Amino acid sequence: MPSTTLFPPPIFSVPAPSNRQRIGMVSTYPPKLCGLATFAAALGTGLVEQGHTVETVALVNSPTEQRSLPVATVLVNGNPGSVRAAAERLRNCNFVLLQHEFGIFGGPDGDEVLALIDHLSDLGVPVMTTLHTVPLLPTRHQRQVLMSVIDRSRVTVVMSKVAHRRLVSLYGVPPSHPVVIPHGATIGSWSNDIDLTNSTGAQNMAARANPPRLLTWGLLGPGKGIEHVIEALALLKGLQPRVTYTVAGVTHPNVLLHSGDVYRESLKRLAVDRGIGSDVQFDASYRTVPELVSFVSSVSAVVLPYDSCDQVTSGVLVDAIAAGRPVIATAFPHAMEMLGSGAGILVPHGDPAAMADAIRQVCNPLTLARLAAEARRVAPSLSWRAVSQRYVSVAASTADVQQRVS
Repeated sequence: MPSTTLFPPPIFSVPAPSNRQRIGMVSTYPPKLCGLATFAAALGTGLVEQGHTVETVALVNSPTEQRSLPVATVLVNGNPGSVRAAAERLRNCNFVLLQHEFGIFGGPDGDEVLALIDHLSDLGVPVMTTLHTVPLLPTRHQRQVLMSVIDRSRVTVVMSKVAHRRLVSLYGVPPSHPVVIPHGATIGSWSNDIDLTNSTGAQNMAARANPPRLLTWGLLGPGKGIEHVIEALALLKGLQPRVTYTVAGVTHPNVLLHSGDVYRESLKRLAVDRGIGSDVQFDASYRTVPELVSFVSSVSAVVLPYDSCDQVTSGVLVDAIAAGRPVIATAFPHAMEMLGSGAGILVPHGDPAAMADAIRQVCNPLTLARLAAEARRVAPSLSWRAVSQRYVSVAASTADVQQRVS
């Protein structure tokens, strides 16, 4: 679902130490409903809090979108002059953080991004590109675009080890080239008076979520797999106490444009047909980032039942762990990596019976406490502060950036 916070002004700056840097950011940007937009705003805020200056260029499809964007300037897709102007705006940056996804830049498979990187290169500005998608089965042109982006970027960042392995094994990228920096998140605040290592603490925590409460959130559309959770809950109708399930979020704008609210309405009908309509709530409320973190922290577990077997990065998964919540997820690549240490339970795709078994497990107070303890152990490494520091450290390790640091 859309979430936002108070975003910094068009050119973000605060007093900083002598090693402060001017950093460009190229991405979609709030209020656009897009995971990359939220990512760029949060990363920019993390950099500002360290004393750096961040100058954002927002990607738009129409000049009229500029009026609502709190950024330095926009890059209008399909407009070569706008690409050049955006590069000029960033010419005084020590380096540029470019967020890459095929669908956000103009041209076939977003190939207009190459012209922007070339203009920045001509101006002597190094580019650090974060790949938000690494397709398992790319088309020929997608592969060409992605390899050209990597070749032209001074540093390529991926957000999971599985994405790194995919670049090396399937795309032939040298192992030393991609850098793994995790997706950042706002860390939840949980009570220190609950000791999750003993049965009393576990029971106390379970009592705060009685009956057990499950949550799936994000922009809705086919492929989210929420229907499998509803089918699983129907298999657990005799479980006491009854499990409640909240589906939070609005229909994805692109889905809404082409198909309307068909998927969301079908989920409501399915819950009623299975006799659990009162146990499944649909919540389209808007929440700020602090409100969302508090909301996620209040549930028993987060469920990510995605149909995709190809997802190498999930911001919602990271947000759930950062909020200290256990996760039940289908075995998509990023979930397999993030939950491998015991912060959640993996289930096969499209398997309501396996999903029901996982839900039954998290209803056990001791199991829930063990999973939550591991999520809380992992959470601090995912903070936006830690992640933004890593970006600056990696960028500063390149010779060109070191020479340009003010």
